[in-house]
Amino acid sequence: MVDSRESREGDSIRRRRECLSCARRFTSYERVEEVPLVILKKDGRREPFDRQKVMKGLLLACQKRPVSLARIEQLVGDLQARLMERPDREIRSRELGELIMDELKGLDQVAYVRFASVYRDFKDLPDFVKALEGLMHKEAATGRAAPVSTSIPAPPSAPPAPEPSKSAKPVPQALFPGEAEAPVLRTRKK
Repeated sequence: MVDSRESREGDSIRRRRECLSCARRFTSYERVEEVPLVILKKDGRREPFDRQKVMKGLLLACQKRPVSLARIEQLVGDLQARLMERPDREIRSRELGELIMDELKGLDQVAYVRFASVYRDFKDLPDFVKALEGLMHKEAATGRAAPVSTSIPAPPSAPPAPEPSKSAKPVPQALFPGEAEAPVLRTRKK
């Protein structure tokens, strides 16, 4: 090999070679042939793996959560690398969703529940509660976090009002905001 350069498009490597027996020079091009990842949808359709589609779903699930964009990008990159290492290039959408949910479970539990609610297409509240209970039981079994109470806490009680002193006169209450005191009704004598 005499010279090696990347092509202008960046999709191949151009190599100048020389034959050892006749000294003739020639050019060869090397291209990486990748078989694309294909997602097999529930309805039987096949579509190419779209990194941006996965990224968009994760961004929606992690919206207003303390998860950095760099961490989401790393998660998508790791997921794509795991899929590329597989011998089969066709992945069921259900399997892909489960892989994403496994990653989200360790990253942020609220994002996990958000993603699961869309991915598993919860129809009503019992489906949602069942998923939350499953998450809480798994955490309790692994000892990672204490189970969260699903009961609604009682509102804090108001502090007791001070008792009026016996020597003070009662202060008339205002009827409307901004009024100093209640209006006095006067009657005329006839």
